[in-house]
Amino acid sequence: MSVRIAPSILSADFARLADAVATVEAAGADQIHVDVMDGHFVPNITIGLPVVAALKRVTRLPLDVHLMITDPDRYLEAFATAGASIITVHSEAVTHLHRTLSRIRQLGAKAGVAINPATPIGHVQEVACEFDVLLIMSVNPGFGGQSFIPRSVGKIAAAKAMLAAAGCPADIEVDGGVDLTNAAALVGAGATMLVAGASIFGTANPGEATQALRRAAQAGA
Repeated sequence: MSVRIAPSILSADFARLADAVATVEAAGADQIHVDVMDGHFVPNITIGLPVVAALKRVTRLPLDVHLMITDPDRYLEAFATAGASIITVHSEAVTHLHRTLSRIRQLGAKAGVAINPATPIGHVQEVACEFDVLLIMSVNPGFGGQSFIPRSVGKIAAAKAMLAAAGCPADIEVDGGVDLTNAAALVGAGATMLVAGASIFGTANPGEATQALRRAAQAGA
């Protein structure tokens, strides 16, 4: 099974963002994870459309844009135009999830849906074939560098079983506290995409950290 590594720029040096992205791209990263926070849905404000557009100009990697914002429907077209390859919305922030996911696909991006630690897998069961990525938050969203919530491993396994039962081929992405100590277990449970911020950009050598995380993840494949 192929595992994709998605370094999260939330933990990168924003003053040298292009260099940070180039480093992990050269090290074999599969995509760049971009956390967009509005200070309302989550208690933090990060980046927006101009940064996504700027990243599109400096990397060939797909941009995995994670919208941790209220009313994401207002911005879907703008983020697709800016260069997002994957647009992920939170199930907790969307009223008509089926419509939102369909709109993302219509815009030419892959559709992702994220669920917070307290949200059960069943919350997205009825739209299991309407998304391309199921993002399981393994920390409470809002800040980088948090500790992994151990129960997330069982949640990943449950998500894998749900998707298999529905006959839906979505990727399972995990975001929050992912590092060398848990990567193999996450992949073993069913994760196919790992988001890592502090464990990559918080190290002295993000390129080597990217490669080490891939090796650890492949051990669980």
